[in-house]
Amino acid sequence: MSQADQPGYADLDPAIAGDLVAANRILARHGVLDSFGHVSVRDPRNPARYLQMQAIAPRDVAIDDLITFDLDSNALDARGRPVYRERFIHGEIYKLRADVNAVVHSHSPTVIPFSVTEKPLRAIFHNGHFLGGSTPVWEIRKHAGENNNMLVLSQELGRSLALALGQGSVVLMRGHGNAVAGPDLKTAVFRAVYTEVNAKLQMQAVLLGGPVKFLNEFEQRKQQNVDRPWAMWKKEVGME
Repeated sequence: MSQADQPGYADLDPAIAGDLVAANRILARHGVLDSFGHVSVRDPRNPARYLQMQAIAPRDVAIDDLITFDLDSNALDARGRPVYRERFIHGEIYKLRADVNAVVHSHSPTVIPFSVTEKPLRAIFHNGHFLGGSTPVWEIRKHAGENNNMLVLSQELGRSLALALGQGSVVLMRGHGNAVAGPDLKTAVFRAVYTEVNAKLQMQAVLLGGPVKFLNEFEQRKQQNVDRPWAMWKKEVGME
């Protein structure tokens, strides 16, 4: 087998590929991903590439579904396998953010109402600290016009979404979902899970009435140990 014909994981640390499988299954188990949505990690062998699974339901992925992409989101070793249409979300965030090494795009259900109303998603409890005082909302109509299919199907749309994310951790996509960025895969998964949890808690607090005491600027800087939940979640999906 020539180098060009080898699977994308042939010379990859097996732990990296295994963790990417685990991330997909964990997010599916927690209801952040359903039959749609996707996760990626920057390729540790080459920062100008990223790794993502072929386009199947995240719950069902395995190591041999792994595909390598360049940052223009061209598949380098798909070998006929389908790729996610919205992969440009990942490539464009990696281009603009050298500090980001993992990205999650989901249709996290409780988050979506915050993308279509005037109520900003804000950090309401300690594990949601990374959301800060307000989470930006990306409006595809500003970039693709009124007649659009709400999908990020080009580098141009991916770049505009990445610009809306800025230096933050989460950007909402109006009527669609969100994109989550992290310095590593464990942190990106943690943020994706707790963005959904924070949204549920914020809705509950609002329903109770009265002013809500959100995290202040100091509490938002909290440092979070993600190793414990990551280890537990991997066990839950049989990956540890």
